[in-house]
Amino acid sequence: MDTKRIILAVSGASGTVYAAALVDALTGREDVELHVIISDAARRVLAVETDLSPDALERGAAAAYSQDDIAAPPASGSWKHDGMIICPCSMATMSAVATGFGHTLIHRAADVCLKERRRLILVPRETPFTTIHLQNMLTATQAGAVVLPASPGFYHRPETIADLAGQVAGKILDQLDIPHNLFKRWGE
Repeated sequence: MDTKRIILAVSGASGTVYAAALVDALTGREDVELHVIISDAARRVLAVETDLSPDALERGAAAAYSQDDIAAPPASGSWKHDGMIICPCSMATMSAVATGFGHTLIHRAADVCLKERRRLILVPRETPFTTIHLQNMLTATQAGAVVLPASPGFYHRPETIADLAGQVAGKILDQLDIPHNLFKRWGE
């Protein structure tokens, strides 16, 4: 079995519940080596939105990095991995990705994904979008990223917030070809 090395970056947008769902889905799997980067803003948002600590998002990771550690492995193109998820992706982070502004480890690692042609999934949670947001999403998409808004479906008849978050997490994992059973698929 091949192990996929995946980076999960959590930026300061609302929607940390989606990041928690991804950590739950990826923790303890023999086929995934998870690396986590949590921004300082995400740490604050996590405390406002949930009862989770940053440790809860880092618990199953092979490694966790500070946003300021620009010498960490994900900052280098020679460090091989199978994809990066930024979930949730703030509009400031989207702008940094779209313009190649590598101010933090999250920004630099995303830039490396684009230059090395690796999977980069950006999960914005903002609403409504401004023209600037939409232009940045288009630019990131044209550069090779996948923009996957945190817009859960309802055909699987969710009953809890965890069901909604799991459906979005499953759509993200589909982009990385990581098998899961987080939601009932259409027609099943």
